[in-house]
Amino acid sequence: MNGPRVAIVLGCLALAPPLAAQDADLHGYLDCRLVARPSERSWTDGGLGKTRFGDGGTTAGCVQAGLVGTWQITPALRALADVQYATPAHDAWSLLEAYLRYRPVSTTPLRWSLKLGAFFPPVSLENEAIGWTSPWTLTPSAIDSWVGEELRSIGAEAQLEWRGGGYTLAGVAAVLRSTAPAGELIAARGWSLSDLTSGLGSAVREPDVYALGNQESVPLRFNPFLENDARAGWYAGASWQAPGRGRIELLRYDNDADPATHSGGVSPVFSWHTQFWNLGGELDASGLVLLAQAMRGSTRIAPAPDFSTSTDFDAAYVLAGRTFGAWRAALRIDAFATSQQPSSLADRVREHGGAATFALSWRPFEWLRLTGECLHVRSWRNQRVEEGLAAQQDDSQLQLSARVRF
Repeated sequence: MNGPRVAIVLGCLALAPPLAAQDADLHGYLDCRLVARPSERSWTDGGLGKTRFGDGGTTAGCVQAGLVGTWQITPALRALADVQYATPAHDAWSLLEAYLRYRPVSTTPLRWSLKLGAFFPPVSLENEAIGWTSPWTLTPSAIDSWVGEELRSIGAEAQLEWRGGGYTLAGVAAVLRSTAPAGELIAARGWSLSDLTSGLGSAVREPDVYALGNQESVPLRFNPFLENDARAGWYAGASWQAPGRGRIELLRYDNDADPATHSGGVSPVFSWHTQFWNLGGELDASGLVLLAQAMRGSTRIAPAPDFSTSTDFDAAYVLAGRTFGAWRAALRIDAFATSQQPSSLADRVREHGGAATFALSWRPFEWLRLTGECLHVRSWRNQRVEEGLAAQQDDSQLQLSARVRF
């Protein structure tokens, strides 16, 4: 997002409170870190490394900031806009979400709502803090890293809830546009673990080895939120939630993209027909929180009548977290894999791997959170051989974060 567009968004947020000061809020955060980088070149710089930072060494600086503005226009109508600054990124400023939600006041167990605009699909169990960040770790799971990079709901979402005695049953369904490129990163680069989130209109970096293999110049970037084929995607799901006990969520996602279409131009962005199932659950047991999530799907492209290929992808994680007063600890284990089809392709791209993440946070004040995180990723991807690297790599990333909220 360019400077003038950011100024407009921030200006709108700044003007909202005088309209109804008691119903408007503007919150934000600034995140500064000391980072010990893995030696492999990161995907943010055109490499095949699985972490946000790479190329070795130790660096310090403010890497992320965000502003979230909300306005309760009426008791039933709420507006939200979420602007982020992040580095390293080609588009440092970006708009993550902007939507209106209508939820009438209900005096019965049945309640419904409608959301219009741009928003994240209801996939993540982790990223529920300000600016779509996680309260448990600095780096989200492989599943939620991909959601932040390539998935955004641009359209309408309807939700229906039944509030029973101590539990809530909910169903959700959405109609989406501008989702056709979703899946390109999974096929071109595979999974990653990173809290670098793509905003609307972002230019996401492709791996250099992928660009050169397709006779493209580097750096090659693409906008993951384009409308290529005038077709609407969708998702639908159901959930059960009991406060203080846990929740279960199931979602089916299908962008219904036409795999033969593209954006046109010198370096066209192709449409990937991407679909997946996502299952997640949370258990709250005597102060111990357990999160588990699994995703399985595929993404397909058919750029010519005589050629088509698809990539099957799988990922899962388990996270255990506990809060001790001002301290919070979390341990997460990830597993992930991709496999290009048909298997008869001589140079088909495959990968498999896993990661372990440990984070310890201390919140001495309401406005300050200090977090240390250790992330280790071991992955095998045969595409690395084309860069002169061993297919299997170990990436270790250490971060110390000071996050200020206001």
